[in-house]
Amino acid sequence: MTLSDRDLDRYFRRIGYTGKADATLETLAQLPALHASAIPFENFDPLMRRPVSLALPALVSKLIDEQRGGYCFEQNTLFQGVLRALGFSVTGLAAVPQWTRPGQASIPRTHMVLRVDLAEGPYIVDVGFGGVTLTSPLKLVADAAQQTTLEPFRFVPAGLQYQLQVMRGEHWLPVYLLSLQEVTPEDYEVFNWFTSTHPNAIFTNHLMAARPAADRRYGLFNTAFSIHHCTGPTEKHTIEDADELAFVLREHFHVRLPEGYEAVLEKVTRNVR
Repeated sequence: MTLSDRDLDRYFRRIGYTGKADATLETLAQLPALHASAIPFENFDPLMRRPVSLALPALVSKLIDEQRGGYCFEQNTLFQGVLRALGFSVTGLAAVPQWTRPGQASIPRTHMVLRVDLAEGPYIVDVGFGGVTLTSPLKLVADAAQQTTLEPFRFVPAGLQYQLQVMRGEHWLPVYLLSLQEVTPEDYEVFNWFTSTHPNAIFTNHLMAARPAADRRYGLFNTAFSIHHCTGPTEKHTIEDADELAFVLREHFHVRLPEGYEAVLEKVTRNVR
């Protein structure tokens, strides 16, 4: 499915895009940073045991009309609909998350990624990976550092797959292991159901939020709040109570808090008091 012209116009207003509506690399290069900055990564619905729908009308309602955020399957499914409405050729892929998970080799492919094929070659776009989500498209080439609006990234061959890496300081760190095998909407429904309902899944047990800005990234894991300055140090703060947590989510992450959020924030902050 793709977005209607009316939905596409509302999406552009939501992210603040005023450029051309065409299927060119110039357009593709502008959209990810605007999307990720305007539509925050957040997992309130899985955490609150609320269903997460990947139906495009439901995503338009939640992420555009209600001005909520979402997690990878929601973010990239919406973005896929946007790109197809613009005329891009888009293929859904999946990846094994590796960011902040050293030594965990037995993780399933539970992250959604998009491949866009252009005359200039294949590109990878991903507006839904939280703390290190891509703010620019990356050309699918091996061992070439590519500057985004924030950090440099690169793809390193790993058998028949590619490992996406990000430069932090002077080190390349793994982000995820990407397979080039096409993933169907039915596959994503299974992945989404697992990650949003399994009692041991990270999204059903921990509050997470992320949003990039012009020169920094905001990150939240439960009460651990960080501001990573791309040309400087990372600030780290521990949030003390539910009121402060609500303020941080609104002020820094631009999260539109859902009905019933108060009980969630009380539970999250209970252990720090």
